[in-house]
Amino acid sequence: MRKNYYKKMAFIGMLLIVLFAFQNYTSRDKKEFPKVKFISESSIPMDLSNFDPNDLDAKQWQRLGFSEKQTSTILNYKKIVGGKFTSKEQFKKCFAVSEEKFVELESYILLAETGKESPMEKSEHSGKKEISVSKKFNPDGFSSSEWMKMGFSEKQSEAIVKYRNYLGGSFISKEKFKECFIISSDNYNRLEPYLLLPSKTPEHFKNQGKQNTVKSNIQYRTFDPNTLDTEGWKALGFSDRQANTIVSYRDRNLRGNFKTLDDIQKCFVISPEKFLELKPYIKLNPELNKKQETDFSKIDLNVITFKQLMEFGLDQKSAAIIIGFRKKLGGFVNKQQILNTYDVDKDIVEKLTSICQLHTMDVPKYSLRDAPEEWLKSHPYFKYSADKIIYYRISYTDDKKILKLLKLKPEYEERMKLYLK
Repeated sequence: MRKNYYKKMAFIGMLLIVLFAFQNYTSRDKKEFPKVKFISESSIPMDLSNFDPNDLDAKQWQRLGFSEKQTSTILNYKKIVGGKFTSKEQFKKCFAVSEEKFVELESYILLAETGKESPMEKSEHSGKKEISVSKKFNPDGFSSSEWMKMGFSEKQSEAIVKYRNYLGGSFISKEKFKECFIISSDNYNRLEPYLLLPSKTPEHFKNQGKQNTVKSNIQYRTFDPNTLDTEGWKALGFSDRQANTIVSYRDRNLRGNFKTLDDIQKCFVISPEKFLELKPYIKLNPELNKKQETDFSKIDLNVITFKQLMEFGLDQKSAAIIIGFRKKLGGFVNKQQILNTYDVDKDIVEKLTSICQLHTMDVPKYSLRDAPEEWLKSHPYFKYSADKIIYYRISYTDDKKILKLLKLKPEYEERMKLYLK
């Protein structure tokens, strides 16, 4: 009897030893799951001006606060959508761009709100060719058709030829060839070994194209660059986009004032040649350049400008967020909306709303049955329910019935009602 007892105890002991050894063996190679580390997004640079995300390289994306991995994801996403972002909406869909980061950047992005490509643009994207070259060549002798055979589009080919003519009929060197804005850094690296051009530009080289350019027929008059709006800059020969960029650069980067001629010259859309044309007519009025005292009690919060928000004491980021949110809403309906705006200085905004007026008569409002689809899908308060609203209103014409079918949280329904007739 005792002998059986000892046998059982010995068996249990051996079993425990085997189990312990097995557990020790299986846990030996077990690796801890790597901890996920979220990269904190840095705020946008203080000197940021309007930009086209299609023009940015990896380093420039990183300057905007994105990590290397996020930058790589953005560039890969751009390739997936056809090599070019066509709208803010499309750019926002890139999962490397968080909602908060998009809000920071949105007002600076030079893209349409939503993408509506023409058939021609779609065909260009779908038929995009790889640049190919098999032997050394002198680009000075290439025609537009020969650049197209290499893989450039018709517009790109014409631009390259125009740039060569601007230089006086010759690219002169690889350095000058690289400066052609149509040729990306990737394409230049692919072409560079095959270029029959000197590496460096001669020191004595002068751009013949500059000497041969026809001076514009614009009748210049004395002007103060701090009082010009976009129409005023367009009258001086700038395109619509250039004019908007200059005004944005002045109001955002320089807090509303060009203080010196050097400030104007630094604006990248004003070429050195154009600046020399304008320089004799520029008159900076130091009295007007002083900080203007605005009577904010007479200012409407639905028309207050970025410059005025800055004058009141808000920083660039907060001012841009308020202007951007107001634009999406089509206008504020009550002051609480401004106080609830994400990531702004609440104390300053509370003071601002207590002083300023708010006129809502021009804010667009609709009933759910006749609201435009585009408005529903873009408005912050309706876009997440837009498809359901469009579906339900086929059968129902009563807003109350549609709201009931949506089964929204009370606070979301109250927000919607602010913009319903």
